[in-house]
Amino acid sequence: MRRQNHSLFNSLSLALLLIMILAPGCNKSEPGNRSGDGSEKKTKSNFTIGMSQCNLGEPWRVEMNAQIKDAADRHPELKVIFKDAQNDTLKQRAHVEEFVSAGVDLIIISPKEAQPLTEPVAKAMEAHIPVIVLDRRLLGDKYSCFIGADNKKIGHAAGGWIVKKLGGKGKVVELKGLMTSTPGQDRNSGFREAIAGSGIEVVFDADMKWLEPDARKEMESALSRFPKIDCVYAHNDPGAHGAFLAAQAAGRQKEMIFVGIDALPQEGIAYVKQGILDATFQYPTGGAEAIDNALKILHRESVPKEITLGSRVFDKENVASGGLELK
Repeated sequence: MRRQNHSLFNSLSLALLLIMILAPGCNKSEPGNRSGDGSEKKTKSNFTIGMSQCNLGEPWRVEMNAQIKDAADRHPELKVIFKDAQNDTLKQRAHVEEFVSAGVDLIIISPKEAQPLTEPVAKAMEAHIPVIVLDRRLLGDKYSCFIGADNKKIGHAAGGWIVKKLGGKGKVVELKGLMTSTPGQDRNSGFREAIAGSGIEVVFDADMKWLEPDARKEMESALSRFPKIDCVYAHNDPGAHGAFLAAQAAGRQKEMIFVGIDALPQEGIAYVKQGILDATFQYPTGGAEAIDNALKILHRESVPKEITLGSRVFDKENVASGGLELK
């Protein structure tokens, strides 16, 4: 009987030992991982980025989204949700609020206007969601990182190029971008500073809101009012192209030069090569840089508060050699 009890004890001990060995394996969760209370843990191997674009009516903005997508596609851990505000500030405010409610890991925004979008971005930051601002600035500094070129410098360079090209005197039409946006304001102020004190006179200016059809319509008005126009300075290449088409329809395109900003290879640079524009100034989209810095932020690395992108001028003399860098 004692031998029997001993054998039973050994069997129970062996069974208990096996349970102890196997128990930790049973408690291991699958890759989803669960915490001790059974709730799902959020893994940080994958990240969701919300991207709010102010509109897709401009080729430059379509290119920005394409560059963001191309850069993100090289990182399988990233998922980007794109939203188009269709040039509606209220829609874009709603985008930011939706991203915050959804709990995305990071927001990228290219704002339509500065003032109305400052508050929702600040609230996203307060919710501990980092925000990268592209192209157009917001008021204050409640964002993680701003990426954009120096619009005032570009506007000043365009003005200097026009002064030199026209020999210091002439009548100019200025077709402005949306003047409630910081790029429009800076491209205007930089240009005006560059032509100050010269014989360059702005005889007509209008806000064409970055849109080619609006630029063409405004240029038609300028052509009907002024028998002499020496140059059109447009705040983007679609605006300059719209002005060219209006002048061409009136049979006056050879009387003047056309200068734009953006310098996309398939747009502004192509227009210079075709002889439609006389010059275009590069305004990089910052799409790839946005993803590069988003990854750093998501992995808790520090990034600069301000990242200024470089620019180049492309005209008939240098377009074949890749343009000339602005100093």
